[in-house]
Amino acid sequence: MKTPAGLQPLIDDGVIDEVIRPLKSGKEAAVYVVRCGGEIRCAKVYKDLGQRSFQARVQYQEGRKVRGSRQTRAIGKATRFGRKEQETAWKNTEVDALYQLKAADVRVPQPYGYFNGVLVMELVTDSAGHSAPRLGEVELEAEVAREYFGFLIRQVVRMLCIGLIHGDLSEYNVLVAPEGPVIIDLPQAVSAAGNNNARSMLLRDVNNIRASLSRFAPELLATHYGEEMWALFEKGELRPEAELSGLFVFNQANADLESILMSIEDARQEALIRQQGREAANSED
Repeated sequence: MKTPAGLQPLIDDGVIDEVIRPLKSGKEAAVYVVRCGGEIRCAKVYKDLGQRSFQARVQYQEGRKVRGSRQTRAIGKATRFGRKEQETAWKNTEVDALYQLKAADVRVPQPYGYFNGVLVMELVTDSAGHSAPRLGEVELEAEVAREYFGFLIRQVVRMLCIGLIHGDLSEYNVLVAPEGPVIIDLPQAVSAAGNNNARSMLLRDVNNIRASLSRFAPELLATHYGEEMWALFEKGELRPEAELSGLFVFNQANADLESILMSIEDARQEALIRQQGREAANSED
């Protein structure tokens, strides 16, 4: 295939040898399957986004550190330089998060470097060597769904233990490899201690995975792992290998209406997307 402009510098520098095919493309990045020597990897080419997109990211960017006071002031004033710095920080977040999570034994793709706005990382495949499917694209037995849910909860705990929250975890950001789920897409990762929306985002992440896997194991809907792990995190008692119960006693006097409304809206959006997918599939038939 014709080499995309964003990948030509990497070919010129010998970082990659060949662009094999596009893997996926979204509003923020395009991902390609590439060959690096004798290995097949993927290259994520980040797109430059406008100010409108930045407005949607404000809740994620709170608490993130930038290089210096000049950059901080520029970002706050939304100058041209500030928007450029904000763009750079957004792209770097995923790279930094992948290295931190790998070191914390969280199952994410292995990063191999960040070059000229391109992240080169492991290509997650299925048992046949093809690109691994998303969690929302597979049918599971109830026991496997429970196993995947328990595994993903442990991954979220490990992330929280190093102060990170995915921020957009769902069945669309989890791939299913032969060894189990792999978490992907982390440019919106947030600081658990530095972001006022951290708790709401954590609960949304956990509830999204719970809603997805409860299709195969309905009893998962009765669990409250997000609330349990956050309570331990706030008290400084959360550990990577913590044995959670999924049980949580809610304080009825201080209901978190924001989290409840976010969960309801997320569930509504997920249901709408699934319905549109089914309608599209039916129309093709």
